[in-house]
Amino acid sequence: MTRVAPVAPITHVFVLMLENHSFDNVFAMSGIPGISAATKNDYNEINDQKYFVQGSAPLSMPTDPGHEFADVVQQLTGRAGPLPSVAPYPPIDNSGFASSYSTSTSETPHTPPHPEQIIDVMSCFDTRHQLPAIYNLATQFAVCDHWFSSMPGPTWPNRFFVHGASSSGFDDSPTKPQMAGWELSGFKYPNGSIFQRLENANIPYRIYHDAQANGLSLYSDDANSGSKLGAITQVSALNGISMLDMHSLGSFANDLQGPYPYGYTFIEPHYGNLANGTYAGGSSQHPMDDVYGGENMLSAVYSAIRNSPYWNTSLLLVIYDEHGGFYDSVKPGNITAPGDNPSYGYNTHGFDFKTAGVRVPAVAVSPLIAPGTVDSTPYDHSSVPALLEALWGLPALTRRDAEANTPLHLLSLSTPRETLAALPTPIPVIKGTRARLAPMAEAAILSGPVPDSGNLAGALAILRKTDAELSAQGLSLAPPDIALKAKAALSRIDAELYAASVLERVHLMRVQRRRAKTAAGTP
Repeated sequence: MTRVAPVAPITHVFVLMLENHSFDNVFAMSGIPGISAATKNDYNEINDQKYFVQGSAPLSMPTDPGHEFADVVQQLTGRAGPLPSVAPYPPIDNSGFASSYSTSTSETPHTPPHPEQIIDVMSCFDTRHQLPAIYNLATQFAVCDHWFSSMPGPTWPNRFFVHGASSSGFDDSPTKPQMAGWELSGFKYPNGSIFQRLENANIPYRIYHDAQANGLSLYSDDANSGSKLGAITQVSALNGISMLDMHSLGSFANDLQGPYPYGYTFIEPHYGNLANGTYAGGSSQHPMDDVYGGENMLSAVYSAIRNSPYWNTSLLLVIYDEHGGFYDSVKPGNITAPGDNPSYGYNTHGFDFKTAGVRVPAVAVSPLIAPGTVDSTPYDHSSVPALLEALWGLPALTRRDAEANTPLHLLSLSTPRETLAALPTPIPVIKGTRARLAPMAEAAILSGPVPDSGNLAGALAILRKTDAELSAQGLSLAPPDIALKAKAALSRIDAELYAASVLERVHLMRVQRRRAKTAAGTP
């Protein structure tokens, strides 16, 4: 592998993307000097009642704050109700986070919070004690306090931006009809993904995810509450990427001790229990799960890189896909539209992609970064492909990444410095506010239908794509599972059983591939 940019002595880039927290929710009460953050004087107002920013954020939320496109319009502008086409975006004042949460029904469960819980969306973590892993990375390396999600909306379009500097027009969560075409070809960008750019330039990449052989999380403090559906990686929705390409983080540290020619490594968490909609038992830090799994995973990832032969020339970025409905005090500004002119019919609200999404937590980690750095450079998720393009001299994917800033300027030290060998992680003694589902309540949910959009519907679409990829390589469904495939689109429990069937065949195909490589004498 030839590095094209000698001014930036980086040979390995690692990106770990977590879920659904705003910058203020994670860092406003951190005490880190110099950051742009909310104070306890900031508030949102509902009917003359003020909800002030405070500490004491719950480790898990009782309900999931809305973060679909319409939810975020209300959060950023205070504007509620039916939406006409919103191009240009309405004036932003960050006034509607509390009011949005008070009536939020766009996420599962489809019930608003109790009135006394509205304040939770304005609350911030005691970062030093509740999130010691990311706190130590932010204080020992660089915290980026102007990293914005790529568009004011949910997980899927924002995760698409990190892989292609575009969402191919998506401004909301994909629906079942929109995902139906992905079963054979996968999600496509008009100009391709960063993985296709790297492959065309003969630059190897690798993708890891948090998954045990049984499909549960490696790092959750309550993995048995998870589901196999949570092991389905969103990146494998892309054209050219498959669940067959995923590697378990359980082998990550060992892999980094040997030859590791992969210039780019992308890491996905476990999404917890998608079957019953609680997200419990994962490592994504989804608001309805606790934060411990994500902290444990982050600590393991850092230790693996830090104690590898590649540490001195590595850059680790830890970012969150979007804000998850939590309050943030910094107004998103204008940003360059991708300009790739997709014709796929995915745009629902007439959004022009000229307004950034809500600010999210981000840290940059390298022994070439001075400790205690606060970086206020504007970034969005397109800064990831822009970084890779800058390092390896690749052409931009869209206008967005062509104009995006990269964190290369943070590598200000001429020689690597001494750094923490390991990160502290929290002791899971304080649980969140969401009670565990009663057996009868869970059974009722599992017998219910798969939603028309959202994470469960997306995971099911990826399973169907994976199923087609396995069948093309000779591992077709067993006869009893053919009926299950059809039923999986209807009920949550059948979707979970279908995930188990597909993941078992993924494991078998990986075993076959390893044996073939061993027999051929290839690494």
